[in-house]
Amino acid sequence: MAHSLPDTGERMSDLLNDFQSFRTDLHEEILGCGHLGIKRFFALEHQACQPGPLGTKTKELLGLVASAVLRCDNRSSYHLVRCCEHGWQRDEAIDVLNVAIVVGESISTPHVRRARMRKIKNLKPAD
Repeated sequence: MAHSLPDTGERMSDLLNDFQSFRTDLHEEILGCGHLGIKRFFALEHQACQPGPLGTKTKELLGLVASAVLRCDNRSSYHLVRCCEHGWQRDEAIDVLNVAIVVGESISTPHVRRARMRKIKNLKPAD
């Protein structure tokens, strides 16, 4: 049975905006609890993606692969958004998700399939 792909126009943009807004609101709520350990974790997470010997673009690649292999849909979405922000191109993201499927084997496939391929369409095609 053939499956039709959902409309990826304005609706996908709305979904990404909704995701980012939802994530930002929860992030602020979590940080607002004032727990030192939680604040330290979020600071460490932020610092880990800062440029160093590996650039931020490469670190987002690693985050996307790890998130897909660990089957974390929210983190995969987050890293795909960050990929867009760092100028990734569609073919790069698809290649990265191929690595995730190979590393995570078939268990990772549904998480790559679930909305990730649709989000990739927002990335710019290679020149």
